[in-house]
Amino acid sequence: MQPKSLTPESFPSAGLVAYFSMEIAINPAMPTYSGGLGVLAGDTLRSAADLGVPLVAITLLHRKGYFRQHLDSKGVQSEDIQAWNPADFLTEESPRVAVSVEGRTVAIRAWRYDLKGCTGHIVPIYLLDTDLDANTGWDRGLTDHLYGGDTNYRLQQEIVLGMGGARMANALGLRVNVYHMNEGHAALLTLALLESQLGGGPLGQVEAADVEVVRQKCVFTTHTPVPAGHDRFSSEQAIRILGGDRTARLEKLGCFHEGLLNMTMVALRFSRYANGVAMQHGKVSREMFPEFAIDSITNGVHAPTWISEPVQQMLDTHIPSWRRDNLYVRNAIDLPLPEVIQAHALAKEELLAEVASRAGLVLNPKVLTLGFARRAATYKRASLLFTDPERLLKIATEAGGLQILYAGKAHPQDEPGKALIRQVIETAGELSNDMLRIVYLENYAWDLGALLTAGVDVWVNTPRRPYEASGTSGMKAAMNGVPSLSILDGWWIEGCIEGVTGWAIEDGANDAEEAASLYDKLQNSVVPLYLQAPEKWAHMMRTTIAFNGSYFNTNRMVTQYMRNAYYPVQLTEKARVEEAAFAS
Repeated sequence: MQPKSLTPESFPSAGLVAYFSMEIAINPAMPTYSGGLGVLAGDTLRSAADLGVPLVAITLLHRKGYFRQHLDSKGVQSEDIQAWNPADFLTEESPRVAVSVEGRTVAIRAWRYDLKGCTGHIVPIYLLDTDLDANTGWDRGLTDHLYGGDTNYRLQQEIVLGMGGARMANALGLRVNVYHMNEGHAALLTLALLESQLGGGPLGQVEAADVEVVRQKCVFTTHTPVPAGHDRFSSEQAIRILGGDRTARLEKLGCFHEGLLNMTMVALRFSRYANGVAMQHGKVSREMFPEFAIDSITNGVHAPTWISEPVQQMLDTHIPSWRRDNLYVRNAIDLPLPEVIQAHALAKEELLAEVASRAGLVLNPKVLTLGFARRAATYKRASLLFTDPERLLKIATEAGGLQILYAGKAHPQDEPGKALIRQVIETAGELSNDMLRIVYLENYAWDLGALLTAGVDVWVNTPRRPYEASGTSGMKAAMNGVPSLSILDGWWIEGCIEGVTGWAIEDGANDAEEAASLYDKLQNSVVPLYLQAPEKWAHMMRTTIAFNGSYFNTNRMVTQYMRNAYYPVQLTEKARVEEAAFAS
């Protein structure tokens, strides 16, 4: 029976949610994430804890982390492992479960981390670990590396996460009502649920009713707007690693696409609710998978995690209820402008001190500073700012100086991404002078990301449309009053109010046209406002916090998941007819 309201008191009767994610940014000292997906997962759980949602999370341990990035003077990236000791942060749980991988039995244990919210509510996070004496050397390393190895390693990890995670939840005595798959990595949990529904019986006897029982327990969030980004495995891999019977069943149930086992298809087939992570991404996802109803819930960020200390103190003084209810951030529209200016100046000072420490370069706090930090993927076009070097130098001179801070890791196997980093660093060396300072900071992670999004003056984002599913770095900047200068893709379609929360880079037929729009906005809108109208600039910072900070947060996002995915409120017949008519 559905709860009549969504107050915390009603959650226990609604049932426990199990949130599955391949990566989760839990603690800055624990290298259990690589970037946006993991940070979003961590922010989701922090808000769930703040809101008192009955939720647990399941992920992999990643004993050796993602990687620590080193860049030499020419921009060549090298990687070091990030080994850490789980016992320093986690509590080992007693249950053991097992999965079959290539016909071998692989034992799994779980470590627990208690994530406490602002009200004292705890969201337990269980990190699965195969480093046990019962396993072979290879199997002991299955939970070592996040996104390491080849596709064989990836599929084996996904068996541990999905099937092992579902079995571990049961072994821990968790009475789960809703399984939330954050991306397709955990899709095989549906297979474990199906086998449990059959009581361990042969998969050949699956009925439509059995599939429906699983569907009613599962929801799915897709984050990838391009086909190549969805995990896919060959029939040979699936049969060899997952087993012939299971592979045949998944194929019969329509989980193969273009001859490949597609984890997004697995998740969609077995979910009663699915969503993209921004309005535009929902549209793109429905075009990619037209046979499925895919909703959209726009991402957010956890406000207390990403708002700088000076801005937090300002909000605490003037809007004391903002931590309890992020919607009160809307009242930032009335913050005293001198305090907004001062809070940002302190955040910028802290950022530039970190730049001096890392790069040995002293930057000017009075000079307009742009930030560009994200995974070094080619579609994000980190070098678009350098399309016309002469014009960029002219703008820098007119501005009395321009500073650009870059950061971002390329996946160890992403050679084009690594080449992009080298290109940016090489170009920075050629262009940098007294008027234009360009710095690429190595080892982009949680701590540096927080300093950058709070301390720069403008956040720049230049993805090639429509490849940005959502993007959350610009949201973090907005929380701190930093406006964006960005392509209208992902979240920025919803967040851009021209001249109020930032500026839109106009769509063009090619990179050159979009670079020209970027330069036009920088030269004719950003620089004059920054130089000639400091009070109007502060007003923009204030409206950015009020309009975007109050909406693009994970408290709002988690509430939408509760209403639409976890505990959907039953519509009246009249409302259902009206909604169906609108959708058509």
